[in-house]
Amino acid sequence: MRTIICVAMLLASAVPSLASGGIWCNVDDPAVTIDVGAGVTRGMGGPTFNFRGDLEIKARPLGDHLRKTAFEDSNLTQYWLDDKELRLNIYHEHEVADTFDSVELTILTKASDEGIYDGQYTLAVYDSTADKDKDGKTTELTGKVSCGAE
Repeated sequence: MRTIICVAMLLASAVPSLASGGIWCNVDDPAVTIDVGAGVTRGMGGPTFNFRGDLEIKARPLGDHLRKTAFEDSNLTQYWLDDKELRLNIYHEHEVADTFDSVELTILTKASDEGIYDGQYTLAVYDSTADKDKDGKTTELTGKVSCGAE
């Protein structure tokens, strides 16, 4: 009887470790450094939790408010994860002197091996002060990204 109870408790304690996993993506190329990640639950539609990330746009001058961006949960606007694809859309607005600038990072990948996803990122940077007509200017950067999921 003790053996059955011990085995049941052991199995029950193993279940929470299967209840969540994680996703992450990294880039370090001449244009940008990107490091994003989140926990992902299994079941209930697979919502994310504790999304965090950092973006550095190397082409922008030091001290520029758009050069570095820190991401948090509210910035992950959409995501898709299955055995074939990992897709993320991340959006962050910066308010500066009654104007709004933004960065939007889109990551589109396909599975290359179990838990490994390779693909492209597109970073759209809207700078309201970069245009003399005050209409703003959007700059787009693209490159390769490597992601993982467990």
